[in-house]
Amino acid sequence: MELITQLFDFILHVDRYLEVFVQNYGTWVYALLFLIVFVETGVVVMPFLPGDSLLFVAGAMCGVGLMSFPLAVGILLAAAVLGDQCNYSVGRYFGPKVFQWEQSRFFNKAAFDKAHNFYETYGGFTIIAARFMPFLRTFVPFVGGVAQMNRAKFTLFNVVGATLWVVGICTAGYFLGSFPWVKANLDKIIWGMILVPGLFVLFGAWKAQRADKAAA
Repeated sequence: MELITQLFDFILHVDRYLEVFVQNYGTWVYALLFLIVFVETGVVVMPFLPGDSLLFVAGAMCGVGLMSFPLAVGILLAAAVLGDQCNYSVGRYFGPKVFQWEQSRFFNKAAFDKAHNFYETYGGFTIIAARFMPFLRTFVPFVGGVAQMNRAKFTLFNVVGATLWVVGICTAGYFLGSFPWVKANLDKIIWGMILVPGLFVLFGAWKAQRADKAAA
């Protein structure tokens, strides 16, 4: 329980932790940024790390001169792209093994064909949109690999999505992070970055469920 409490405290007050880390360890902060974003996007069991808020705070710290904006963005972009590629590769490796269970209700050839066709048709949009949705961005590349989405196509949309995500949120932090209102309400902004995309996901799932019922 204490570990969970500390994790939530880190997510909601990532600005304080990151500033202390910069003061104590200097340029090692870039390695920390790379590690957090790579693990959040590349390890399917670690979706709870603070990706969006970390990017915003990193941009804000660049805005006040504590870090280099081009270097931070470059490192975060590399971490985001490589993380998704790793996650996709793991899914692609395990996919054929998972869908060999013909007697399984969910993991059978028909389920694989359905997932594969979805990713070949809507995979690009899904990969880009999921970048801005906590939790989903960790699972989407893995499922894309499981569904055997074309690697070149995945890589293209991975790079596009990572660029929009990293550059967009870091730039917002760079220009807005020093505003007194933003600094005073950063914890609320972080909650908003977590909850608002989540509501969109729930709404989309609800609509899809209704559509499936109507089709049936």
